[in-house]
Amino acid sequence: MDTFKPPSPPLAVGTIIISMGLLAIGNGLLFAFVPIKLAAEGFEPWVAGSIVTALAAGGFVGCLITGKLVQRVGHARVFAMLIALVILSILAIAVGTIPVLWVAARALYGLAAAGLFIVTQSWLNHACDNAWRGKVIAIFYMTYVVSIGVGSFILKFISIDGPQGPMIAIFFAALAILPVSLTRLSTPPPPETVAVAIRSVWKISPVGFAGLFAVGGLTMLVQGFGPIYLASENYTKDELAWLLFLMQFGMVFVQYPLGALSDRIDRRYVLFMSTVIVIAMAAVTSQMSGAPLAWLIVVFAVWAGATESIFSVANAHANDRADPQYYVSLSSTLLVAWSISGFIVPAATALLTPVLGPRAFMFIAMGIAALYGLFVLYRLTRREAVPEEDQEPYQQITAQAPYTPELAPLPGLDEDDPQATPHLAREE
Repeated sequence: MDTFKPPSPPLAVGTIIISMGLLAIGNGLLFAFVPIKLAAEGFEPWVAGSIVTALAAGGFVGCLITGKLVQRVGHARVFAMLIALVILSILAIAVGTIPVLWVAARALYGLAAAGLFIVTQSWLNHACDNAWRGKVIAIFYMTYVVSIGVGSFILKFISIDGPQGPMIAIFFAALAILPVSLTRLSTPPPPETVAVAIRSVWKISPVGFAGLFAVGGLTMLVQGFGPIYLASENYTKDELAWLLFLMQFGMVFVQYPLGALSDRIDRRYVLFMSTVIVIAMAAVTSQMSGAPLAWLIVVFAVWAGATESIFSVANAHANDRADPQYYVSLSSTLLVAWSISGFIVPAATALLTPVLGPRAFMFIAMGIAALYGLFVLYRLTRREAVPEEDQEPYQQITAQAPYTPELAPLPGLDEDDPQATPHLAREE
């Protein structure tokens, strides 16, 4: 029998959000510091691209192993261990500009950051009542994204000649331990199992699954390769700091209106609109070499916001097609699709950058968005829309971090059970 779980006070829930916000400040600072530092040292853009690939590869591993770690020792101990890995990874950056070491360090950071997101969101879902869980998750992600921008902006005030950047990132990572260490939140029970069911989820929502697979790579391109391109174009660190700070507000001015629109019309139309915006912004950017910073800020903010929209609307569309008891398994599988793409696409981009130049990521983003947009149009001819009364409310989440409601999926979604699939979707 389930034990009664009293509601957690908002202040206690806020400790998790504050900790991840502090961690995001250091993350944003390193996103800006690494490409600028490598460019200043004379390294080719593909070197920074390899580091982005390593970050994504580490995140993929983190998505796979975090559930098993929590099963063994629980949420709180895994959280502390992952923060320690974050600090160790940043220390390796502070040692000096050694690309091979930085590749390993960013892979370790990616593993720890993905794991921290999975642990903390599982913790929040356990702590919050249904009535206010959606608002808390929205605040959680908005705080994280804005904090990334704040961290990038800090670069404007420090020198890249020494280890100031990594040391400040370590400072914020250490601070992130304190709120969680003092929290009054009870830790969730360890998950009994962690399952992935790709074939079944594809039958629930091909558009949702393909959307998460596409957007994992699209996110790494605009957020990871955008700064690399600007550094190669000799924009100053202050200009890069401004751009990375302000582009995060695309989540507010682009993602939120598109998400709200998706609650009123077939979400697939909104997904197609988002792919068109991504293609247009990537195409415009490819012709803006040497353009004024203000124009670049607008274009990258719209580009990033449209990418965020694909992520959140595709998640919502997949949930519309599934019965509520299968949301957990659904999200776990979508997370794997997102993380695989987040590794494969940056790796391919890093390989193509020496051939196509620093703009390679723009052309690859246009290709991925075009393929997904065409697939969405095809699916519009194959399946009716979900009735508005059956749609789940849109939830503001971000493509810059893993999204999974829980670590432990509920029973019933068995990849090898032929009887399970027909019960997953509301409408086949």
